[in-house]
Amino acid sequence: MILEKKLLQEVLATAMTTGADFAEIYAERTLNDSVHLLDRKIDQISNNVVSGAGIRAFKGTRTVYASTSDLSREGLLRCARSVAAAMGEGNAPISICLTERMFPNIHPARIIPSSVESRAKIDLLKAGCEAARTYDDAIVQATGTLMGVDHTILIANSEGLLTSDRHIRTRMAVQAVASEKGENQSGFYGPGRGMGLEMFEFIDPAEIGRTAAAQAMVNLRADYCPAGKMTVAIENGFGGVIFHEACGHSLEATSVAIGNSEMAGKLGQQIANEKVTAIDDGTIPGAWGSVNIDDEGTPTQRNVLIENGVLKSYMIDRLGSRRMGLPMTGNSRRQSYAYEPTSRMTNTFIDNGPDKNEDIIASIEYGLYAKSMGGGSVNPLTGAFNFSVSEGYIVRNGKICEPVRGASLIGTGAQILKDIDMVGQNMATGQGMCGSSSGSVPTDVGQPLIRVSSITVGGRN
Repeated sequence: MILEKKLLQEVLATAMTTGADFAEIYAERTLNDSVHLLDRKIDQISNNVVSGAGIRAFKGTRTVYASTSDLSREGLLRCARSVAAAMGEGNAPISICLTERMFPNIHPARIIPSSVESRAKIDLLKAGCEAARTYDDAIVQATGTLMGVDHTILIANSEGLLTSDRHIRTRMAVQAVASEKGENQSGFYGPGRGMGLEMFEFIDPAEIGRTAAAQAMVNLRADYCPAGKMTVAIENGFGGVIFHEACGHSLEATSVAIGNSEMAGKLGQQIANEKVTAIDDGTIPGAWGSVNIDDEGTPTQRNVLIENGVLKSYMIDRLGSRRMGLPMTGNSRRQSYAYEPTSRMTNTFIDNGPDKNEDIIASIEYGLYAKSMGGGSVNPLTGAFNFSVSEGYIVRNGKICEPVRGASLIGTGAQILKDIDMVGQNMATGQGMCGSSSGSVPTDVGQPLIRVSSITVGGRN
């Protein structure tokens, strides 16, 4: 255990001496290791350790948070005293009694990345980058990263909870650059899992490289996408980033509880097409965004956010629970001890629907097929979003035709939920890092092939 029970009790009691009604301590020790390959040469091998603790106190819906990298008794007590001082004045003696509780491990890891020699990890990375580099003569560069995270946390609070968890993650990403006639285009693929290097028993490093290179080649020889309103089919996997960003953030208590979300006050209302069922599930074994417990010590769960178009639930942390009067859902997350936790997504996806994938494409007289999505931005208050399409094709008379590049999708979360009028049956997920007020955390996004009846496509006329 990172910290002794007796010390934890003393620290929590100190944080509550000025009238707080709740206190918690979150301690972590995280080992990050990575190998980076640049154009067939090892560019960097890095290992670093993140170690420290954060202390938070509540008085109603007011919170005070402080963190420290000093895990000595004096360092922790100093941090706790600063929290108490910021909370107010008083001298209330507090007695804390902690009882250790262990939760089931839904993502056991067999091959811990940090325990494997660099040479073995370099060989995996070289296989991926070499497959990209040799995919076509036009591929002029391939870069790749293989990263492993060994994340151990301890959580204790004034309600008596004392628990800990260890979580292993592995991810490999390859970016390929294609060049022809002075023009460059890139492709990217970066799968990850909540497991160790056994991930490569079912994910082929070479296939990662080929996927990145194929995308670069498609974009190199594509014309620019025309702009305008049109029907768009968005493919599965990372296509789910549209729901994650445009709608998912609007369902987090972080914004809902203070009325800064377009979804506030809409529980029980029809907010989407009846074919849309959306879920956040942190319990999927081995998934990139899964955890046994959230960063407040609450077990994760399967949260049905939208069912047949009806808003059923939000994603709620402890502060959001106090503000909204609703139970916590196991969605409190943070990048590290340096951040105060808040409600965040885990593995968030649109579930399979009633439509056949071939019927979705066949139904489009003219439109865009977004095979792969890129990054974007969203305003949770208004739901307005703008996302790039990293690989797209024009659809004519129900058939996928020539590739196009430079496309973007522009709209609002509330509107796109209503305009998703066909939902396919090939649900898959893609991996990413989600940034918010509590830092960057690993999340899965996902969906089957979907059709949006009408959306603004940015491009060139």
